[in-house]
Amino acid sequence: MDLRSVANIVGYLLCILALAMLVPAATELVLGSPNWTSFVISAAITGFSGITLSLTTRTKRPIFSIRHAFVFTTVAWASVCVFGALPFVFGDLGLSLGEAVFEATSGITTTGSTVMTGLDLLSPGFLLWRALLQWLGGVGIVVTAMALLPALQIGGMQLFRTESFEQTEKLLPRAGELSIKIVQVYLILTVAAGVTYFLLGMSVFDAIVHSMTSIATGGFSNHDSSFAHFDSAAIEGAAIVFMLAGSLPFLLYIRLSQRELGALRGDSQMWTFLVLVAVGVGLLTLWQVISSVAPLPDALRHAAFNTTSIITGTGYVSADYSAWGAFPNALLLVAMFIGGCAGSTSCGIKVFRFQVLYITSVAQVRRLAEPRRVRVTYFNSKPLTDEVAESVQVFFFLFILTFGVLAAALGFMGLDMVTAISSAATAVANVGPGLGPVVGPSSTFASLPEGAKWLMAAGMLLGRLELFSVLVLLVPSFWRE
Repeated sequence: MDLRSVANIVGYLLCILALAMLVPAATELVLGSPNWTSFVISAAITGFSGITLSLTTRTKRPIFSIRHAFVFTTVAWASVCVFGALPFVFGDLGLSLGEAVFEATSGITTTGSTVMTGLDLLSPGFLLWRALLQWLGGVGIVVTAMALLPALQIGGMQLFRTESFEQTEKLLPRAGELSIKIVQVYLILTVAAGVTYFLLGMSVFDAIVHSMTSIATGGFSNHDSSFAHFDSAAIEGAAIVFMLAGSLPFLLYIRLSQRELGALRGDSQMWTFLVLVAVGVGLLTLWQVISSVAPLPDALRHAAFNTTSIITGTGYVSADYSAWGAFPNALLLVAMFIGGCAGSTSCGIKVFRFQVLYITSVAQVRRLAEPRRVRVTYFNSKPLTDEVAESVQVFFFLFILTFGVLAAALGFMGLDMVTAISSAATAVANVGPGLGPVVGPSSTFASLPEGAKWLMAAGMLLGRLELFSVLVLLVPSFWRE
């Protein structure tokens, strides 16, 4: 397989990443911090690598087929994770290589897990770089999900194939057209979040950072206590709105901007997602009141914020929900797997796959009850093909298998059951904090063994890229002409 076209585009991405590194470098330089050199060195290495790769792989007739798209998706994200870790390596943070890669991977995959402590005292450049990684990862996954994954027929994503992608040989040009529209929506939402946070009392720097990580549903904060630092119901309410906004399909925003109001009414995935969030908030509120954990106003406030944060895969916290009891922990563990809508910055299995699984399960039960009756299953008023149903079922199996293998591997490294299970869940589902005293909302992942951090970084990347795009590269026949 001729991979020059893949390497060429990866080179351009590294150049963009190098330019992004200059933003925190300038911030550090203006503030008089010596840490600006770590970003400049990182930008020089990343930029040189990108320019060299793009120049040496130029071709007059680039080839970019479906197979190239598979390779590009994995190689591009893995490369950004590695090069994005360079500022953490060269900085005075005292992080090991594994911890630096963990932090960068958590950022670019918008997971939100961290090995860093003392964030309130950390140099602003590193805080800004963490937010930039999540912001770039957020827009990157939306573009990947809406421009590439439907054409690759990954995990039922072909349900969201647009008319522009009926001809797969025009994959790259069409992806570029859609990407521009997505970036425009992404920028508007980010600016709206930043302005809102500032008006509600955040500092300019806090508003900038949290606007990027809210829309990206990433969860990195400038403060060790996350949103509990602000202790503001208004700010938490705004964060809920923007976390939900980042978890809705970006194609929906594009269609609404084109005055297709019917798209809002007919999107069953969005309404199912919002209902699931509402049910989770109601159950956690009721539990806190009955268990005397908190009075109704505070119970509703913290239930709404933390449920939204977990189910969207953001990972912000406003209270230590690990101390609420067994039921909230079990419910939030399940919420980690659900995730938001397809084509959003959110993570997890995605709501539409649960819908497809439910529809096919009901159809199978009815088929057993009435074997002679022919039934046609529908999703969003369109016939659900056997190909899509099978793809969703396989994805669900691989997701649970990956989670189980990772949890077992972490347990083998000495982690207790709660820590191993929640760490595996938060990695593969790209959520952020885990459960329990070791990796819970009031802790970090710094105490985990070095090998566990590498494993979790791999799990984050695997989960973010929807499993198939990575696993297909392990099949020998994929590489044969």
